[in-house]
Amino acid sequence: MTHSIVIGGGIIGMLTAWNLHNSGHRVTVIERGQTGRESSWAGGGIVSPLYPWRYHDAISSLANYGQQHYPEICRILADQTGIDPEYTENGLIIIAPEEELLAVNWSEHYFPSLDLVQAKQVSQLEPGMRTSDTSAIWMPAIAQVRNPRIAKSLAKMLQNLNIDVITDTEITSFTENNGQLTGIKSVDRNFVADNYVVCSGAWTGDLLHQTGLDLPIKPVKGQMILFKGAPNDIKRIVLEEDRYIIPRRDGRILFGSTVEHSGFDKAISQSAKQELHDIAVERFPVLKDKQIEHHWAGLRPGSPDGIPVIGQHPELENLYINAGHFRNGVILGPGSCKLITSIVNGEADELDNLAFSPAGLKDS
Repeated sequence: MTHSIVIGGGIIGMLTAWNLHNSGHRVTVIERGQTGRESSWAGGGIVSPLYPWRYHDAISSLANYGQQHYPEICRILADQTGIDPEYTENGLIIIAPEEELLAVNWSEHYFPSLDLVQAKQVSQLEPGMRTSDTSAIWMPAIAQVRNPRIAKSLAKMLQNLNIDVITDTEITSFTENNGQLTGIKSVDRNFVADNYVVCSGAWTGDLLHQTGLDLPIKPVKGQMILFKGAPNDIKRIVLEEDRYIIPRRDGRILFGSTVEHSGFDKAISQSAKQELHDIAVERFPVLKDKQIEHHWAGLRPGSPDGIPVIGQHPELENLYINAGHFRNGVILGPGSCKLITSIVNGEADELDNLAFSPAGLKDS
């Protein structure tokens, strides 16, 4: 049986491991910390890219795959682990009048469930928002998952499948010979497999630099706040000027997020908290007297134009990469993990696209 090691235990790494297992591999996951505790834990979980028409067509294809398969993925996870990822179809309102034509044109090819609605309809769709004086883009089929819950359920699924998950173990170096990886090393252990798949998020660029591959994947910090609301205080996911609000089933309301290029610093700041609070309350007056229950930051794996790197290392034939999903790891995860599994298995896949290829980025 082919043995594959997945380096990285976030949502992307765990979905990759699950896909490889289902295709017949013996899989080991190696995670530098605890599974799902980095950007996977910190994100909002919208099952759509933000402003999806702004992205490369390859992203739209991956997103469509995720939207088609998330209900079944979440049902399986809930049934088999007892941890419900809380897949919830709230619908997404996007306030972007200047982009409405772009959105309509994009929807004709990728997402037919998109409408333009007038100001009165916006207020009816989301009564908790300030009185709307503008039209909006309405995507009623857009859903969300709750990031910590899907991360926990994926970890439990790997446990149920007897997939070996090694935590608190950072891979520090590679050994290679004649165009093949012959092993990987942590501080105190060596690991050997037939294939190696790097899914290490924001840490991918630094990790792979020593293999001669300089990927433009950098950490991008995002800070968010969580209000302690009540169910139906806010009904819809709303996006405006790169800030979004996401109402959870239990009434908690997530508002984010900042975009900060500050390396691997995950420190939160009072200034960011206040800015997020002020914008949230201005847009959604119902939040004025709501307590901020939590404030946190995560490190997204930033990449040019938000296009992940999915494919085979250009010089090491048993080393593969599935990383750089930036703000869209949740929605792109099912498709990108299906695709990397096909690539590892030497199979054609309709989701493959040269835009994802590591080879084209080697000398960038």
